[in-house]
Amino acid sequence: MTPTPATPLPSLRSMTGFGRAEVGGRTLTLTVEARSVNHRHLDVAVRLPRALAAFEPDVRRLVQSRLERGRVEVAVQQAPAPGASAQTVRVDPALAAEYVARARELGLALGVPGDVTLAWLLERPGVVRLDELDAPAPEAAWPILADAVGKALDELVLRRAAEGEALAAELSALRTDLQAHVEVVAARMPAAMARYQARLRERIRALLGDTGVQEGRVLTEVAIWAEKTDVQEELTRLRAHLAELALVLERGGPAGRALDFLMQELNREVNTIASKADDLEVSQAALAAKSLVEKMREQVQNLE
Repeated sequence: MTPTPATPLPSLRSMTGFGRAEVGGRTLTLTVEARSVNHRHLDVAVRLPRALAAFEPDVRRLVQSRLERGRVEVAVQQAPAPGASAQTVRVDPALAAEYVARARELGLALGVPGDVTLAWLLERPGVVRLDELDAPAPEAAWPILADAVGKALDELVLRRAAEGEALAAELSALRTDLQAHVEVVAARMPAAMARYQARLRERIRALLGDTGVQEGRVLTEVAIWAEKTDVQEELTRLRAHLAELALVLERGGPAGRALDFLMQELNREVNTIASKADDLEVSQAALAAKSLVEKMREQVQNLE
């Protein structure tokens, strides 16, 4: 039995994108442009021609079914179908007949010879007028509008996904760098303790001279220092957050809020380590880690 292939995981998506589609019907053509930028929630703005204004709630529902976050603007333009006109010529035969009758009566009354011509009649006000075409019936307009909006959203989503993949790759690389700095801190802590102990011994020896170093006092001071500068809990939490970050990046989908929370947690732990650091290499690694977290946070702000 052939195993069923696994369903591919949805990729991360950016909140920035653009999509455009043009769909024509028998009498009209609709052009839809959809663009989106960053926003904490889903904020949809729709601009429709007056003849299609009643469909605004339906267009909003289409957008909400495809996107979860971002400021999204959907603009629709309406034009006549190729070969069709946006206006129609209307003739008022009754008014034309009235012009003819009155003109002939006036000619007889005044004794003016001649008869009216078609050219003269067509120039009379109201006989011929241009009217806008009637708005298409809802049952005819909505399928065209839904198709155009759907295709514009397809392109928008594709572009958001492409940018999201690039952001995911950048975040993954930054995560690897951050992991390396975390391990530098972890590896440096025993050496930092030994260095502090040696430095403390030298200071005591300098102060006491030949009196000698009280080992118990040295160990007590080292223990106090170690307690103040201990970052094992922070390192443990950092490693857990980094593991969760890797899972979220692999899982994909609308992960912007989850990643934003992880950035806050990473930043908190890195700041604590930096504040406790009493070693040059640990301080440098903590500052580098802080810079990486900030870069990651900026990238995460772009994700859906």
